[in-house]
Amino acid sequence: MTAPTTDHVLAGIDLTGRTALVTGASGGLGAETARALAAAGAQVVLAAREVTAAAAAADRIRETHPAANLETYGVDLTDLDSVRSFVDRLTERCLPVDFLINNAGVMYPPLQRTRDGFEAQFGVNHLGHFALTTALLPALTAAADRSGVPARVVTVSSDAHRAHPVDLADPNFERRGYDKFVAYGQSKSANVLMTVELEHRFGSTGVHAFAVHPGVCATGLARHMSREDFAEMKRLSAGTPNALTTLKSVPAAAATSVWGATAPELDAAGGTYLVDCAVGTAAGHATDPSTASTLWELSTRLTTVDAQRL
Repeated sequence: MTAPTTDHVLAGIDLTGRTALVTGASGGLGAETARALAAAGAQVVLAAREVTAAAAAADRIRETHPAANLETYGVDLTDLDSVRSFVDRLTERCLPVDFLINNAGVMYPPLQRTRDGFEAQFGVNHLGHFALTTALLPALTAAADRSGVPARVVTVSSDAHRAHPVDLADPNFERRGYDKFVAYGQSKSANVLMTVELEHRFGSTGVHAFAVHPGVCATGLARHMSREDFAEMKRLSAGTPNALTTLKSVPAAAATSVWGATAPELDAAGGTYLVDCAVGTAAGHATDPSTASTLWELSTRLTTVDAQRL
C-alpha cells in the first residue's frame, strides 16, 4: 500500500485562521510540512537557523501556492539566547500558535557543543526545542482559548530512540566517552519523554503533545554520515525488519507530523507516539512517567526557563 502524503492527510481540512510554527523549515521534512499546512490555509512561520534559507523555502512554496500566508525567522537552536530572542519577537506580536512542529534536528555529528555547552544532539534535538516549547506555552494556550480547539505540539523523534535511553546523570557526555549513536538515540528518547510530560502537565489546559517517527527518508539530516555509519545503523536496526530498506518520499515522511498536528481523531490521544499516521508504541524507557518528570526538571534547570513565563 502506498504511504499517505501530507496532501492526503490534509484533504478536506481547512486551516484558515490557524497559525503553525515549523522549525527546521528551510528544507526536507520541515519545508514540506510548512508547504502542506500553508496549502491548507494556515498562516505558517518558517523558522530555521539561516533566515535566508527559510526565505528561499518560502519563495518555493509561493511558486505553487501564491496565496500562502508565510513568515520567516532565524532561530538557532544551538544558542538559547537566540531561542529567547525569537520567542520575544513572536510575543511582541501577540501571535497565538495553534501548531508547533519541532522538526529541526542534527544526526550523528562528531562531538560538538552548543553555545551553552550542551552536546549538540541533545542540545538541538531536545534542549533547544524544550526551551522553545516551554517559552511558547502562553502562545499555545492563547490559541486554544481563541479557537476553542486544543493547540498541538508535534516533536519529530525517531525509532532510533529504542536503542538508547537518556542518561540523566551525564546527558551531555561530560564524563563518559562520546558515542554519536548513543547521543542521537538518547536525544530521540528525550523527544518522547518531553511529549509524555508536556501532555501530563498541560494537556488539561488545551495543549496536546505528540512525538513522531517519520520513517526513513533521504534528506540533509544524513550529511554527517559515512559508509561505516550506515553499516552501524543497519546493525542497530537489525531487530526491525525492512527498517532501512523502505525509503519514504519527503511528502510521505512528513505526513505523520501533519497528521499529528491536525487529525481530529487525536483529540483524546495526547502524549502518544505516532508512526505511519497511526498511534504507535514507544519504548518503555521513553514513556516512563517518573523519567519524564525527572528529565523535565533537569531540562528546566539546564535551559534556565523562567517559570513565571509559563
